[in-house]
Amino acid sequence: MKQITVVSGKGGTGKTMLTSSFATLGEKFVLADCDVDAANLHLFLNPIIKEIHEFEAGEKAEIDKNKCIKCSKCINACSFNAISEDFVIDEMTCEGCGLCFRICPADAIKMKKNKAGQWFISDTNYGKFVHAELGVAQDNSGKLVTMVRQKAREIAEKENADFVIIDGPPGTGCPLMGSITGVDFVVAVVEPTVSGEHDLKRVMEVVSHFKIRMGVVINKFNINLKKSDEIEKFIAESDSLLLGKIQFSEEINEAIAKGMPPTLYCSQKIKDEIKYIWEKVKVNIKIQNEN
Repeated sequence: MKQITVVSGKGGTGKTMLTSSFATLGEKFVLADCDVDAANLHLFLNPIIKEIHEFEAGEKAEIDKNKCIKCSKCINACSFNAISEDFVIDEMTCEGCGLCFRICPADAIKMKKNKAGQWFISDTNYGKFVHAELGVAQDNSGKLVTMVRQKAREIAEKENADFVIIDGPPGTGCPLMGSITGVDFVVAVVEPTVSGEHDLKRVMEVVSHFKIRMGVVINKFNINLKKSDEIEKFIAESDSLLLGKIQFSEEINEAIAKGMPPTLYCSQKIKDEIKYIWEKVKVNIKIQNEN
């Protein structure tokens, strides 16, 4: 079983579009959406949710008004202004540091587990799907990413799947690191713009740090052929490889608007472009294993 993560330097480059297209290509997949801050792979896969689990991360303070002596020590000590004048703690601003709990002379404050989101196991037409939803203003998304990956791997091993395909988060922060650590291959999606090239370089630095082989897909390559050529030249000079290019097409926009993977909606030319990229991913994983 091989793990492949699809990433991008920013949102909106076509990362989820490509991941959903890979899912339709007939392999024995388990799918995982690790973009937990703004998950959207489910919009393409029409999952049927089978299991719902709470995700707890950190703690929040809670005041027992029956014990509270209204001394205001907690209000004065809180650096986050999370405690109101009537001794109610705002969960949105409480950072769970526990200072109020430690200094309360009446033992009126307790720390409770914080429900930071939910994660799901679903069925799709393309295989099992593990995905999650981080709550509003919650952090610890890296921890939730790790949990989603762990569950996807467990399911893949149980079902003897060939691949875990991970829709990674955009950017280069902690969630990205959680989504690529220990995978067999990374697919980076880039658009032919100045900012796109800059973002690609940042992603390459992170992936290179973890010593993972990476391939690049240039999406919408025909909107700026000069920049596409520059990015292609940069890839050739780097430790990565060009997996393929996908043209800009209104067909793809229509597929996305309808919530359909382009491989199920677009012309044969676009389908072939994506199939070629997937076959090249498999070939490079095979070569890597032989070496």
